[in-house]
Amino acid sequence: LLREMGKGYLALCSYNCKEAINILSHLPSHHYSTGWVLCQIGRAYFELSEYMQAERIFSEVRRIESFRVEGMEIYSTTLWHLQKDVALSVLSKDLTDMDKNSPEAWCAAGNCFSLQREHDIAIKFFQRAIQVDPNYAYAYTLLGHEFVLTEELDKALACFRNAIRVNPRHYNAWYGLGMIYYKQEKFSLAEMHFQKALDINPQSSVLLCHIGVVQHALKKSEKALDTLNKAIVIDPKNPLCKFHRASVLFANEKYKSALQELEELKQIVPKESLVYFLIGKVYKKLGQTHLALMNFSWAMDLDPKGANNQIKEAIDKRYLPDDEEPITQEEQIMGTDESQESSMTDADDTQLHAAESDEF
Repeated sequence: LLREMGKGYLALCSYNCKEAINILSHLPSHHYSTGWVLCQIGRAYFELSEYMQAERIFSEVRRIESFRVEGMEIYSTTLWHLQKDVALSVLSKDLTDMDKNSPEAWCAAGNCFSLQREHDIAIKFFQRAIQVDPNYAYAYTLLGHEFVLTEELDKALACFRNAIRVNPRHYNAWYGLGMIYYKQEKFSLAEMHFQKALDINPQSSVLLCHIGVVQHALKKSEKALDTLNKAIVIDPKNPLCKFHRASVLFANEKYKSALQELEELKQIVPKESLVYFLIGKVYKKLGQTHLALMNFSWAMDLDPKGANNQIKEAIDKRYLPDDEEPITQEEQIMGTDESQESSMTDADDTQLHAAESDEF
């Protein structure tokens, strides 16, 4: 029994999440239905970005062990991803009432206020988590992501470095450093740090996707496509990966391939304005002005303020040929400025926003 539990935990620590779920799910029912085992399964689903499944498992943990604090920081981030503010608020209050000296409780509180976009309060709570336990890598990482959202990049860098100091295998922190270097257009440094994160968690489609984006920025377009293809093999329905692959294909003037990718993506995220926007740009390049304008119009109808929420990233100028200029009002409104921080990168951050605790 202990050997099987150990195998499952080892698989989880190695980020072989499907294997971990399979091993732990075959434990005898009276061992399976314990807080520790279910927390590990919940973590595994979280790592796979299967947030609904993770929430189901963690809510069962809360039902059978309402006093449990360990692992609840991952549950709080799961609720953050699902935008379940009421459930997150209840969890945060329960944990802080139960144990004000646990970093997990303050991380949950920070996530609660982060979801409400109360970044200053969230920062205070994450700092409180660090005060409670200075060796809690997860809190440093969450704090770093919050500083990124407030554009305090130097403070964010310090937080991610502290997380790595505490736990060198905390891949989220390596990812955070790469993300900041990408924002600063230090693409070689960004690629190096994303690769460090990938070495720790080789099953992450999001990390592969980011490496592909950086490789494209470094003018390694074919290599970028190979990397994005690997990401999609791992997670065929990841909209982030498919969007970036379509963008790279568009930049390489492979318009029909890009269009096919975008049509598939439209089935996954039918209300994502940027998909229609890029489809419009493809049709424009193909000389089909009517279809181009129709898709630009749909993009505007879906997102009149340009504040999209699902895929979450404005089309970067690095994806466009040098002679590409916006010619329509819709394109100008949607914004192709590479410095514009839109919601896709925010979502990427939070996809890795807290995928592991310092136990790993």
